[in-house]
Amino acid sequence: MKKTLIIIIIIFTAFACKNTSKDASGTAVQVENESVSETKFPSDVIPFMDKWKILLGDGTHLEDLMNYEKKDFFYVENEGDTDWVVYKTPNSGITSKTSSNTRTELGEKKHWIPEEGGKLTGTLKVQHVSTTGHANVASSYSVVVGQIHSDEGHENEPLKIFYKKFPGHTKGSVFWNYEINTEGDNSGRWDYSTPVWGYDFSVVGDDETTSPAEPKDGIALGEAFSYEVNVYNGIMYLTFKSEGHETIKFTKNLLKSDFSTKKGIPQQIIDVYASRRTVGVEREIAYAGEINYFKQGAYNQANGKSTKSEIYGGDIAKQYANGSYAEVWFKEATVGPGTDPNL
Repeated sequence: MKKTLIIIIIIFTAFACKNTSKDASGTAVQVENESVSETKFPSDVIPFMDKWKILLGDGTHLEDLMNYEKKDFFYVENEGDTDWVVYKTPNSGITSKTSSNTRTELGEKKHWIPEEGGKLTGTLKVQHVSTTGHANVASSYSVVVGQIHSDEGHENEPLKIFYKKFPGHTKGSVFWNYEINTEGDNSGRWDYSTPVWGYDFSVVGDDETTSPAEPKDGIALGEAFSYEVNVYNGIMYLTFKSEGHETIKFTKNLLKSDFSTKKGIPQQIIDVYASRRTVGVEREIAYAGEINYFKQGAYNQANGKSTKSEIYGGDIAKQYANGSYAEVWFKEATVGPGTDPNL
């Protein structure tokens, strides 16, 4: 009886390790079970991916993001009970025709004018910014995590949301830039920068290797924060939140310029730009009637001509191994029509 029981267990075990399938002729065959781990795609975590296209840091351009990932650029990481969509891009790679900076960044398929509006939200944490660059260059060590981009005229950017952290600092800064829709040609364009937590982009080191003092109210790498960009009836409403930090709100009119005269140009702009190029003025109607769209992800700012960041001959693996990259994780995001902020 005992021997019979042992034989039955062996037979059961052997069959439990196999599945019955059929070959092309219909004959039953035994197929070994395989342990298959289900791939989780960015579109499983943030389901609005059907509304976007993407440009990756290696130059890959894709219109259909449903059930798509590319390791080392656009994929999912799990942390405890939370899935995060990872956007990762080197300092140097293949990028768009209008920028030297690489990006793994979504571009909204739907376009809109400010009068029509739209809303973009995101909850994220920046995991890495380039550790190479010059401390006295405003764009070094920074990444843009959300944008409004114009798609006509000068194709300037009425909004860029930055995270920047100097090497050796624990805390970094979150700030947003408004780029003027320049009157006439675009040679006099400039960005006006506003701090959220920490510094604005005009705060730099005294020289290439000396960083300014660490911001006291900054955001650390790996510290989550959220933003809401709500454009309603031509007014841009910005809200920034992070646990343990004051919620900060801003309002900016996209239909009427604050910078249409020389007298209206802020001192920040004179200090940052006047020594190196003409400082222009903005057209009075700013971005009124101009087609815009949202962008979200990791737009690495570390490959401008003046940043002097290390790019290791453009070798992406070497850049990743030596800190010359940006990496941003999003756990939540939405896109849709603008809403009345008073409701």
